[in-house]
Amino acid sequence: MTAKLDELVSIPVEKRSGVKTAFYPYKINFVLDQLQLTAEQRSFVVDKLVQKFRDVQLINTVELHKFIFRVLNDNGMAEEAMAYETYFRQDQEKFAQATNVQLNIERLFNRNEDVVHENANKDSNIFNTQRDLEAGVASRAMGLKMLPEIVAKAHLRGDIHWHDLDYSPVTPETNCCLIDFDEMLSNGFKIGNAWVASPRSIQTATAQMSQIIANVASLQYGGCSANRIDQLLAPYAEINYQKHLKDAKKWIVEDKQVEFAKEKTRKDIYDAMQALEYEINTLYSSQGQTPFTTINFGLGTNWLERAIQKAILEIRIKGLGKEHRTAIFPKLTFTIKRGLNLNPGDPNYDIKMLALECSTKRMYPDLLMYDKIKEITGSFKTPMGCRSFLQGWKDENGKEVNSGRMNLGVVTVNLPRIALESKGDMDLFWQIFEEKMRICHAALAYRIERTKQAKPENAPLLYMYGAFGKRLKKDDSIDELFKNERATVSLGYIGLYEVCTEFFGNNWENNQEAHDFAEEIVKALHEKCVGWAKESGYHYSLYSTPAESLTDTFCRDDLEKFGVIADITEKEYYTNSFHYDVRKHPNPFEKLTFEEVFPKYASGGFIHYCEYPNLRQNPKALESVWDWAYDHVGYLGTNTSIDQCFECGFKGEFNATARGFVCPQCGNHNPMTCDVVKRTCGYLGNPQQRPMIHGRHVEIASRRKNMTSEMIKHAAEYERTKQSDSQRMVERGPQS
Repeated sequence: MTAKLDELVSIPVEKRSGVKTAFYPYKINFVLDQLQLTAEQRSFVVDKLVQKFRDVQLINTVELHKFIFRVLNDNGMAEEAMAYETYFRQDQEKFAQATNVQLNIERLFNRNEDVVHENANKDSNIFNTQRDLEAGVASRAMGLKMLPEIVAKAHLRGDIHWHDLDYSPVTPETNCCLIDFDEMLSNGFKIGNAWVASPRSIQTATAQMSQIIANVASLQYGGCSANRIDQLLAPYAEINYQKHLKDAKKWIVEDKQVEFAKEKTRKDIYDAMQALEYEINTLYSSQGQTPFTTINFGLGTNWLERAIQKAILEIRIKGLGKEHRTAIFPKLTFTIKRGLNLNPGDPNYDIKMLALECSTKRMYPDLLMYDKIKEITGSFKTPMGCRSFLQGWKDENGKEVNSGRMNLGVVTVNLPRIALESKGDMDLFWQIFEEKMRICHAALAYRIERTKQAKPENAPLLYMYGAFGKRLKKDDSIDELFKNERATVSLGYIGLYEVCTEFFGNNWENNQEAHDFAEEIVKALHEKCVGWAKESGYHYSLYSTPAESLTDTFCRDDLEKFGVIADITEKEYYTNSFHYDVRKHPNPFEKLTFEEVFPKYASGGFIHYCEYPNLRQNPKALESVWDWAYDHVGYLGTNTSIDQCFECGFKGEFNATARGFVCPQCGNHNPMTCDVVKRTCGYLGNPQQRPMIHGRHVEIASRRKNMTSEMIKHAAEYERTKQSDSQRMVERGPQS
């Protein structure tokens, strides 16, 4: 049948919106499959279609639809004709409902799970969050009308996903960014009616940072990050030190003056960093959520920078409040660098040990491997929020610039759907892939153009007062901050596991042919981005989508379209980006080896995780993975069991049940008397306090540990080896 329809592939198709596309035989085949025609009936319909349209210059979809209905209805297939018409009407009705503001607000008021649990960082019981959700459902409806119709319908059908439709395109906001704190703190800035001068202490500096974070989070919809915060804040801590030293010279005996000033400064640093942690966790942005914030540290070497690093970790280890709960924000990313803190004998190795303790108790910090990040992305920097990375970039003067740059948004392609539609036909997979890429390109190009329509005065802190690095005048074009690949816009993807399962079965991870195919897909996505960037002058980056709710949404869409398919739609979730199937038990080294090839293509966003049991008593087992990973992956997260029950004192992993997570010792699941922390995607979340969407809950409950008891036993041997290496270094002494 496909061979006959191939006669039409050279004829362009005009859609109802007027957009012209290619003719795709697989779409006709899918419709005929759904109608369950006999082979004879199917052949008859295809023959009629080819006879009708083979000699035309253009196929109009309205005419095509009417012709198929007539052929079915007039040739003994009236029931099939009605089913075909019903399918078409349902598709039209879905679009009408999605663009109906009133109907969508009613869904919110009826507490529809898809609306109230889409973002695990939003508490839908809070008034300001409710207000944001109300505005969001209206924005989604209006946004779908604004999008090119081919993009809007692809989003609704589940072919692609336009992220953050509740904010964009109705408002031309940016997504995530690296805030240029250095520029703002050095030169001052304005928020509202107040001009804020450069701080004269570290306490004031962190207070200003929290105000900046709150306002930036309210002027965009994605995460924001502070790069190298230890080095950023050290000059302000130096001001504290000089004040204390001056006082010491008045009141303290000479040989105690320096240590007195240092001790006072360390206390100031601790208090300032503790205040920043509490302020971020108690902030609400205008979107009704705690700002998605990441802070990076670890490269500083002087005593002030080291004190800041230690304070960040000690405060996180201690926990929040009288119950010492795990802080969800800010996300911590700790930089490991060979020669600085990787091995015993390195000057900051002690801080790495503190980071190790913190990860076993609080999951964070995640790790940035300095050399690998430079290799993958072109320069060292922390991600913008969760996992979105900027590529290395230099300004017109040849200066490397990271802080002050941003991402304009993400559109994600549903890779498992392409595989399911291709039915094991590799050639057809790539044909459908090309079609979806055209839609993604149209969507991302629209994102860029829509975002460029903002004015500096729409978000003065971003565009006029330094958060985005340059200070524009109110009549300047904000494209000055986007063009020449300064900003990024991202093509996302999820579900490599499900794609290869369709072609190679569910145990394909050790199949080299399957792995090569997975790599070929990600490479092809990357090459599309490179081509689009050359055409446009804007940086298209490939992004391994975290898929907090999309892991559920795409799977549900495909469950409805294709039915229950073992190890694909049956699971009720799709697998994040390039990650190993969470239901399986590779050890950390096997998992990371499997995944490490993909970020070199997807340098616009990536992270690796390993799942561990409770490691509080076995930090060296975790260090063995960290050290091995240094030369293999750039960005590594620790998922370990840190749940706490305040009723019975249990610390470890709560059991996943249909009603949420439950203490295995006493059955407690009251969010007021337990602290359940899970990594929802890039960030941590507390699913007892802020429930997540169903598919994400199932995915978390399905995760299996990568660290085995056998590996933990071998950690002692690893520690002895490291101690021996350290002792040899001491015995050799300093080397020239």
